[in-house]
Amino acid sequence: MEATPSAGSLVCVGLGMTLGSHLGPLARSHIEQADVVFAGLSDGIVELWLQRMHRDVRSLQPYYREGKSRMHTYRQMVEAILAEVRMGKKVCGVFYGHPGVFAWAPHKAIEVARGEGYAAHMEPGVSAEDCLYADLGIDPGRVGCQHYEASQLLFYRRRIDPTAYLVLWQVGLVGDQSLARFSTGPAYRQLLVEVLARDYPLDHELIIYRTPTLPIHAARIDHCTLAELPQADIDMADTVVVPPAQPLEVDPDMRARLAALDRMVPGEA
Repeated sequence: MEATPSAGSLVCVGLGMTLGSHLGPLARSHIEQADVVFAGLSDGIVELWLQRMHRDVRSLQPYYREGKSRMHTYRQMVEAILAEVRMGKKVCGVFYGHPGVFAWAPHKAIEVARGEGYAAHMEPGVSAEDCLYADLGIDPGRVGCQHYEASQLLFYRRRIDPTAYLVLWQVGLVGDQSLARFSTGPAYRQLLVEVLARDYPLDHELIIYRTPTLPIHAARIDHCTLAELPQADIDMADTVVVPPAQPLEVDPDMRARLAALDRMVPGEA
């Protein structure tokens, strides 16, 4: 007997960043119990490893092509996933890292599935951000941490706080307006430098970071100055971390108001 469309469901899970190290038991259970698994992973070896967990793993990588708009690619991924859900199947989308971080297709697939009345949800995974904190020894709660997709600093007027950490994602693609390229060159990164130079000196030291995807690999942790960024070796998997350039500035007026509140009898504030 064929399943009715209403029986279809979708869950998007994160495989984590490093092969075999970050997969949680709940995500593993969703993969093993699915009728069909779609894989949006960063490495062919990781995809082969996933195929050992399920008999029907379908790669989403063939949808990518140089010169093809990534938005078109993402929409094709969503349609492929939803086609199986509409057939009444229990579908699991498996994505590297966290399925909701820099991942348009999982969010959209869940939105569409829910809009059509299907059960759909997301399970979190270990992201590149989580690995970055561990590998670089950064506590985002100490002085604060701001995250931007690098191109946003060129496309929009964003306000940067140089007293906090600044994490820039997809610097290797900075300035790409076509959504069809896999990299941009030094001239594009020079424009990024010009924006950052409004808040940081050109000799300010940056960190180029890449999370390992295989256990045999180590994290990439390289350093360069802001002025050297255009000529640095950076690809899509690299993240640029800009450490604070200034100390936190005390707000004496607010400190005084807080002190006044502390002196009040409890309950009167």
